[in-house]
Amino acid sequence: MAVEVVYRSSRDPERLFMDKAEADRHDKMLELAESLSVVLHRAVPSLNEEQVEELGIYMAKNRDIFARAFKNQPDALGELNGSGDE
Repeated sequence: MAVEVVYRSSRDPERLFMDKAEADRHDKMLELAESLSVVLHRAVPSLNEEQVEELGIYMAKNRDIFARAFKNQPDALGELNGSGDE
């Protein structure tokens, strides 16, 4: 009988990972998404909870691209066109 070690995300308990570092990265992404959602909802109160959650997750998943765009490389956002959620 083989034994497998799996890691569970503390913020997304249904999600399992084979690598602790990957689980940690996922948790950090979800933490950033939550913070972004709060800020986005304050900025645009007309957005519903599902919309701000989706926006927060999208921005968190693509944070490297947004970071480059905010650092005077607005062309970086072109990488998001048609890319789905990478």
